[in-house]
Amino acid sequence: MSEIEIRRASEDDLPAIVAMLADDPLGAARESPDDLAPYIAAYEQLAADPNQHLVVAVRADRPVGTLQLTVIPGLSRRGSSRSIIEAVRVHSDERGNGLGTRLIEWAVDESRTLGCRLVQLTSDATRIDAHRFYERLGFEASHLGFKLQL
Repeated sequence: MSEIEIRRASEDDLPAIVAMLADDPLGAARESPDDLAPYIAAYEQLAADPNQHLVVAVRADRPVGTLQLTVIPGLSRRGSSRSIIEAVRVHSDERGNGLGTRLIEWAVDESRTLGCRLVQLTSDATRIDAHRFYERLGFEASHLGFKLQL
């Protein structure tokens, strides 16, 4: 895995990121890789916010993995910041070789560096394999999550 670089995503990475977001049954129903305009607008907001860390894992100048790390300052836990890991994706050609583990380890290490005291994530209830993956990395299924579509 030494040939993998994890770096901040650039606008040029958006087509590859959106393709990875769309490359599963859940993403295929909600992403639109042929219309990048909303993703560019979202990227501009992310890039301007110092608490947002959109990264790509790159092999041979090609994005092959991505995640978004969000830092949230808070009052609970004695004024601790927490981070949220979202939109973890690994290109289908790269799955099973440890890249997902490397991305999550990067996010946990970066969270520590940024002063976070807790790392959390959610995973769709249907992603049973992902749940096992996160548990193997030390995450605990400690809460029940709720969403409200707007």
